Amino acid sequence: MAQLYFYYSAMNAGKSTALLQSSYNYHERGMRTLIYTAKIDNRFHVAKVSSRIGISSSAILFHIKTKFFQDINTATEHETVHCILVDESQFLTRRQVQDLSEVVDILNIPVLCYGLRTDFRGELFSGSQYLLAWSDKLIELKTICYCGRKAGMVLRVDSLGKPVILGDQIQIGGNEKYMSVCRKHYFEALQIASI
Repeated sequence: MAQLYFYYSAMNAGKSTALLQSSYNYHERGMRTLIYTAKIDNRFHVAKVSSRIGISSSAILFHIKTKFFQDINTATEHETVHCILVDESQFLTRRQVQDLSEVVDILNIPVLCYGLRTDFRGELFSGSQYLLAWSDKLIELKTICYCGRKAGMVLRVDSLGKPVILGDQIQIGGNEKYMSVCRKHYFEALQIASI
């Protein structure tokens, strides 16, 4: 029976690597997957999911107007689709998470979403909010803070490495702009930044 999965974490926990491994596992068994990634995230290559460890795969770009159910239903008319994988799922809208839920419930295709749970302000992204609410399975992928504790928070930093506490929720970047830290070091950094 198909289910909706949400694999969430802070940055640098291996979400894209896990997605690519899952897709590979399906392909190895002769099964077809569709991989989606956010059009807004163009740090590496457009229409590709890329991992920091050097592996990548072609992907279909999604944006705010993408209609997942319609697109996936059309794709299944030509050839069976065994699994849908969505990278950067924090950028999904409420309607898109509902669409993906319908892919599971009506088309009976498993959907695996990978994304950040919270932004640099400690607030949920829209896609993450609805994935946390509606997914059948929630799986936390873990990474570590510089102190060795589990990192579950994301700090935005400026060019000098100092914490940033104001700004738009979405600002695309990697290690030059973001740092995964434990809750203790997250709140300590916010206190320092607000002085």
